[in-house]
Parts: sequence; structure tokens; C-alpha cells
Amino acid sequence: MKVVVLGAGLAGVASAWYLRAAGHEVTVIDRQPGAALETSFANGGQVSVSHAEPWANPRAPAKVLKWLARGDAPLLFRPRADLQQWRWLARFLLECLPARARRNTAALVKLGLYSRAALQALRRETGIRYDELGRGILHFYTDAREFEAACRAAELMRGLGLDRTVKTPAECVAIEPALAACRARLAGGTYAASDESGDAHKFAQALAQLAQARGVEFRYRTSIRRLEAAGGAVSGVAVSTPEGADERVRGDAYVVALGAWSPHLVAPLGIRLDIYPAKGYSVTMPVRNPAAAWTVSLTDDERKLVYSRLGERLRIAGTAELSGYDLRIDRARCAAILARVTELFPEAGDADKAEFWAGLRPSTPGNVPYIGRTRYRNLYLNTGHGTLGWTQACGSARALADLMSGRRPEVDFPFLL
Repeated sequence: MKVVVLGAGLAGVASAWYLRAAGHEVTVIDRQPGAALETSFANGGQVSVSHAEPWANPRAPAKVLKWLARGDAPLLFRPRADLQQWRWLARFLLECLPARARRNTAALVKLGLYSRAALQALRRETGIRYDELGRGILHFYTDAREFEAACRAAELMRGLGLDRTVKTPAECVAIEPALAACRARLAGGTYAASDESGDAHKFAQALAQLAQARGVEFRYRTSIRRLEAAGGAVSGVAVSTPEGADERVRGDAYVVALGAWSPHLVAPLGIRLDIYPAKGYSVTMPVRNPAAAWTVSLTDDERKLVYSRLGERLRIAGTAELSGYDLRIDRARCAAILARVTELFPEAGDADKAEFWAGLRPSTPGNVPYIGRTRYRNLYLNTGHGTLGWTQACGSARALADLMSGRRPEVDFPFLL
């Protein structure tokens, strides 16, 4: 069948790839001049199944209250006269209940393991390169209470099949020698040796080129205006062409992969998605001293920061700011990220050449994405991946292609059916 994919970020490009591999005719529409130029552009770079514990967990409400007065807080809530924001926050608090948090963690681990395997298979099949490193992800802790909580989360994940093991400070330094600079402050760590890292933007652009070579049509600089529906199905999508003309694009099926903008497109059809933009920041700088720079991807859970090595670049990303669709960069938050890096790894990167970026993660209250069919029989979703879009991209897209082709996905996950 002819499938129209709306969005050319990681989710959209991966969806197009797997749908084409399943034999469908695919067209991708995006307002940008190329693939992965918005939220997928400069993320943390981690393919991190070990990040499956959702932000909504029993410890989160107390932390959010403590951080309310801090402009540099890892999770910053800026109240707005916005019903969507307050409804999302209410659902977030509900998802913090222990049973819900465990259920969401289990779903995310299963999808993450499946997705990481799909990425590895795709890499073997295509030879695609994107500054990838398969040296695992090490979560390190400088607070003893946070380390204890991480040990409990790691135990849950091991029970679900993830190799996230507890490490002493000495073992952390042995895994990543760059941590020697802050050895005295370490309380311990957890390590997932099978996790990976790589440049998501490079990956998405390379995959888009491969998909195009296999027959996928990419229509860039094309603005999506609305979906049109009749008789319980979508009949077309109204767009504005690069020349400014109005056009209707028609297909047999449609996939919404527009990240944080997905709720706005489907709301007129009576579909409500609990997705809210969580603005994240990243800092990218060149390596200054190779001996002091990390090569194992790191996670600083206390500050909600991740550290990746992308060739000769260092990428530090994280935090979440719930402040609507404002993409302006808060210099204070960027400065706080840079200060933490300099504090822990003073010789690693050239801070004078640091580049700052912000993107809007499409976050659901419990971090579980929407994948599958809506109540319109030919309208599908692949959106709401939050901080785990890179981790879940290939698995979500492969599972969606199975669903749309009448096959049962191989992974146990709460798909929309």
C-alpha cells in the first residue's frame, strides 16, 4: 500500500525505512530542508536501554518540589496558563505511583532491548556509520542515596533481561579512566555493557539517503497543515509546497511521527495525546585533552545529564524544561551544564568552542510512547518517545511496519491496536 509518513526525524525516517523494507510505497513529508533537523539534531547520543526507569517514579514529586525555585534544576516546571501542561502534570503525578512506574519500566526495557537489536541488525545489513561506539553506558553517582536507588532500579532491569550491573567507585574508574579526575566524589555506579552511543543526526541523515535510494520519496520544505478524514478514515493530508501552493497528498495509510507537534495535528480529529514538550539542552565541544576525555558513554543521573563521545567531539545533553513550545536557549541552563562538565572533567573539552542547542522532546507522562493504530482505521502513530527517541527509533519503526503489514510485532509492548 501507499503510506504517507508525516515527519522526518528519527521516528519518521526509521518508519519509512522499515515500511519500505516491508514492500510498501512510502512518501515522507517534513517542513525542514532535510532529515533530523529538529529534536533529533543534537541529542545526547545514547542508545540507552539502561535509561528505562521513567522520570515519573516514586521519588520524582519530592525532587520536583525541591527544584521549583532553581533555574538550573534538572527538571524545571514553568507554570503557564496552559490546560495541556496542567493535564500532563496531573497524569505525570499519577504515573509516579510505584506499580505504574514498575509497569512503565518493564515496557520500556522490552522495547529498548528489541530496538537496540534492530539497530545492530540494520548496521550489519547496511554498513551505516554515525560515530557509533559499543562500549556500554556507565551511570555514575556522587550522592549515596541516589546510588542506592539506582541499585534497586538496576536489579529490576536485570530481572527483565538487561545487563545493568552495580559497580564500585574503583570499578567505575577502571571502566572509564576519565572518572579518575572525580574519583574521591564517586559513591558508585551501574554499568550496561551492551548499551551504545552514536550521533543520531548522522544516523538519520544516512538512513534517509539509503531509504531514498530504495525508493522512498522525501518531500522536504513542505508544511503539513491538517489531516482530512471521512467515514472513519483519513482521506488525505493538506500541505503547503515549497512554492507556497496548497496541495492534497493522498495515501492508503498515514503515520504521524511529528514528535511534540503530533497532538496538534490529530486533535481536530478528536484524538487526544498526552504529549507535552520537554525542552532539553545539549553542549557540543571539541576534545581538548584525549587522555582526560571519556570514551565510554556516561550518565550523571543526579543532574539528568548524559556524556557521549562522537568522534573528536564531546556531547553533553539533558535536563528537561516544561515551558511550552518555546525554543529559546536559556543561557543559565547551558552554563550549569558546562559548569558540571568542567567540575568533573576539567581537561576534557575545549569550553571556549562550546556550541549550545535546545530541542523539544515529545514526552508522555510515563515515558511510554504511542505506537500503533488510532480509531481511524488507516491512521497510525509513532510518537511520544521523550528522552528515548534514539534508543527506541528502530524498534518502534520495525514494530509499526509489522502492525501495518498485518503481522504481530516480536516485542511484548502495549501497542495501540
